[in-house]
Amino acid sequence: MSTLPESLTIGEVAERSGVPHTALRFYEERGLIASERTAGNQRRYPRAVLRRLAFIRTAQRVGLSLEEIHDALDTLPDRRTPTKVDWARLSKAWRTELEARIDALQRLRDNLTSCVGCGCLSLKSCLLVNTDDRLAAFGPGAPRLKAAGEGGID
Repeated sequence: MSTLPESLTIGEVAERSGVPHTALRFYEERGLIASERTAGNQRRYPRAVLRRLAFIRTAQRVGLSLEEIHDALDTLPDRRTPTKVDWARLSKAWRTELEARIDALQRLRDNLTSCVGCGCLSLKSCLLVNTDDRLAAFGPGAPRLKAAGEGGID
């Protein structure tokens, strides 16, 4: 069994993490990860970047933007790799937003079952029908499809 070196090339990071070279460069430009340069100007990443990338990809999968991920990573001292304790703290802060997204998706799933997708909005049971603009009182957007915490109605 070989040991992973302390310093990795961009190709090694891409292979180990499954993150394409282009995304690694993009993440670096956005300050999500960092590398050092060799005398030949080649990128070298610390081995710990693999855990940081796993954190970034997991946070993306739960629906966080790169800006939100960047802000979360900025709370870590010395740009260190997130630990289990860090993830618990950060994910707790995201819980309310994630629950609102889940609520909105469940409303969408549960309330559009009668829609035939034709775009005519003529079904009497269609939640998007807004006869005489009665729903304007609830603000912009489609209040029947918004999460309850964002002003959605049943």
